[in-house]
Amino acid sequence: MDNYRVRLATEECAALEALLGKGKVAARKLAHARILLLADDSQGAALADDEIASELTLGVRTIARVRKRFVTEGFLAALDPKPQPPRPDKIKIKGDVEQQLIRLACSDPPEGSAHWTLQLLADELVVLGLTQSVSTETVRQALKKTTSNRGSSRRGASRPMPTGSTSGAWRT
Repeated sequence: MDNYRVRLATEECAALEALLGKGKVAARKLAHARILLLADDSQGAALADDEIASELTLGVRTIARVRKRFVTEGFLAALDPKPQPPRPDKIKIKGDVEQQLIRLACSDPPEGSAHWTLQLLADELVVLGLTQSVSTETVRQALKKTTSNRGSSRRGASRPMPTGSTSGAWRT
């Protein structure tokens, strides 16, 4: 708290109060607005980070980050949460590994299994040396992206079959 003191101007306080009075605002933006109001040092009644955390049921690090962004980057930057950066390096199954996974999933299951499970597929990717480790959720997401299906070219569990009329009545 000592490193980054929040001192709001009267216009900024009014803008935060108006924001809190609105009906539809993002929850994180509202939380940041409440943090800034409770941390405001201009009237001399600023709360400590742990008091703000307990009052708003937020983490102390969140409050410290909002304070720091207010002091270093300004009012609007502290109010709007930072967007999450894209993480393409976190994707373990892509390209050639994804093709191998699809081939594996479409092949016959190993001896003693009726079908491929996500755990069997994940273990097989590790055994083949395609990845060092992979979770079943990663395998599920990679398979979900594909539209390949061994039984049909259309999505879904079964195709709708046309039903014939047994009576010679009107057709609709």
